Amino acid sequence: MSKLPNVTTSIFTVMSKMAAEYNAINLSQGFPNFPVDERLTDIIARLSKENVHQYTPMAGFPPLMNQIAKLVQSSYNRTIVPETEILVTAGATQGIFTTILALIKTGDEVVILDPSYDSYESPVLLCNAKPVRVALNDDYTPNWETIEKACSSKTKMIIINNPHNPTGKILTEADFLQLEKLLSKFPDILVLSDEVYEYITFEEKHISAHTKDFLLNRCIMVSSFGKSFHITGWKIGYTVAPEYLMKEIKKVHQFLVFSVNSISQAAISEYLDVVDVNLLGKFYQEKRDYFQKLLQNSRFELKPCEGTYFQVASYANISNDDDVTFCKKLITDHGVAAIPISTFYSDHKDQKLIRFCFAKDDFTLESAAKKLCNI
Repeated sequence: MSKLPNVTTSIFTVMSKMAAEYNAINLSQGFPNFPVDERLTDIIARLSKENVHQYTPMAGFPPLMNQIAKLVQSSYNRTIVPETEILVTAGATQGIFTTILALIKTGDEVVILDPSYDSYESPVLLCNAKPVRVALNDDYTPNWETIEKACSSKTKMIIINNPHNPTGKILTEADFLQLEKLLSKFPDILVLSDEVYEYITFEEKHISAHTKDFLLNRCIMVSSFGKSFHITGWKIGYTVAPEYLMKEIKKVHQFLVFSVNSISQAAISEYLDVVDVNLLGKFYQEKRDYFQKLLQNSRFELKPCEGTYFQVASYANISNDDDVTFCKKLITDHGVAAIPISTFYSDHKDQKLIRFCFAKDDFTLESAAKKLCNI
């Protein structure tokens, strides 16, 4: 008997596998294809010959935990205690999974805002809890009236993703005011804030849950070095939470992975002394702008992208196919892989929208755009 009977192979896996089979340009899965910063690779090359190959403490490599505390302080002016409020995780997804397993019980309800990352729902189901999927507005802003109606005495968590994957939307000050009102009405609700693209925003800087006093005692923040430093294969992330919640999260973490890759932790702890995370937004904004310029003569309609390294596009002027079918044909007939947005909705809402990843080198973007402009 399956515990996840409705869960199938991830759409990201499906599209990447098809891209490989048809030798298509892969703009589907969210991983960069350009070189990692040589300063980081030099650090890890040197560390590989040092004594950093055994278990680190369960919660994380102490120098890295101190660096995370410094990063949060410099980025958001929030003081956190490394020993009690930080956990280094095997990627942000493990942080999300571990948090939900630790804090959600049988019969609880968790509000998930659609379109949503596919790793939110499964851990809720594995807790014998109920995911309550609430759609964002068509412009991807939250409908707080609808969200409030979805909450009840059984609601124990709401998951927010800011900046938002797949849409590239960022939450506003008004959104946080509405969230504060919601939490005042439901004092038992925790917030899981997925902020893995926190440093990848453009015209407007993203507003972190770290900066909101009303959230600090009931919010778990999830971040990703893999996303920030384009080292997704390292699978290194971290969570920040108040001590009373972190105690519970650590209980699950110690039996799930115990401790995270030691050499990666040591390397990132050194790298944080030389890298400027504030330059990431400018770097990816140039990528976004270049990709948009390359597609300006295509028949795709590009939607606003405020953050992340994803561009949502409408193909309504090109085809009446549903978005999954269109993406498969995009691979087989045109040699470019993308992700259908309907797969991020519980009801598979199809608005003729697809997602491209522009975290690619210029040659890849140019080659893909050439094919896309010929459709």
